[in-house]
Amino acid sequence: MIRILTDSACDILPAEAQQLGVTVIPLNVTLEDGTVLRDGIDMTPSEYYTHLAACRKLPTTSQPSPEQFERLYLDAAAAGDEVLGIFLSDALSGTGQCARLAADLANVDNVVFVNTENVCLGQSLLVRLAVQLRDAGKTITQIAADLEKAKQHLHLVAAVDDLKYLRKGGRLSAAAAVAGGMLGIKPILAVMEGKVALAGKARGLPGVYVALFKKIDEMGGIHPGYTPLLGYTVNHRELQPLLTYLQDNLHLDAPLVRQIGCVIGTHTGPGAFGIAFFDKELVLE
Repeated sequence: MIRILTDSACDILPAEAQQLGVTVIPLNVTLEDGTVLRDGIDMTPSEYYTHLAACRKLPTTSQPSPEQFERLYLDAAAAGDEVLGIFLSDALSGTGQCARLAADLANVDNVVFVNTENVCLGQSLLVRLAVQLRDAGKTITQIAADLEKAKQHLHLVAAVDDLKYLRKGGRLSAAAAVAGGMLGIKPILAVMEGKVALAGKARGLPGVYVALFKKIDEMGGIHPGYTPLLGYTVNHRELQPLLTYLQDNLHLDAPLVRQIGCVIGTHTGPGAFGIAFFDKELVLE
């Protein structure tokens, strides 16, 4: 059996993970009073954003311990199973490195790794694709190869209210934050080469939606064979223009919609929403 292992930056909550047959290792959020939350387990995203809005000091996020991965690898090896590890971008977190170190410590050879070079909604799409490929009967080597190919056609574009969270968390340079933080301007972000980058700016929410529609087109359009994923932190109503655009203008089936969790929300802030999709150039055998 192939066990698919990922981390909570993909924002697949426990109930859905069980349904998909995926194991999710929680990342950690440390609050200003020292309380450590397991992402996706100890507090709902909505509860967390209420807390985040009142924080004087930005919570910090951290990767799991190698021991958590090591136990899973040894358990899988004892059962004769293989493990496919699909983790957030190595350029944004040490989680993937930690997972690989754990495989060395466990001295196992039943684990294959994929660096998604993405995060959040994008990472989630790769995990979901891996589930489809596994259920279709592909080998772990074939799945990993397909994911490496698919991630070259994977795009994540989002809007945020304020870049201060990304700047404080060290996920965006101060220069980019200043450039995108002019009064009345909403930054448009994308994941490029595994990192969060400022991809554009728009004035007000109407301008944001137009900018997002243009980015989707510039990035190669949405592949009709792969369901896109929309995400929001606090207000799901902000997704409505995107939903309308995908279904009425592009004539696509209804996308998946999920709430962005605590770890990613710490860095984007409570006013973020976006979309991840595979472009039309993706072809898998």
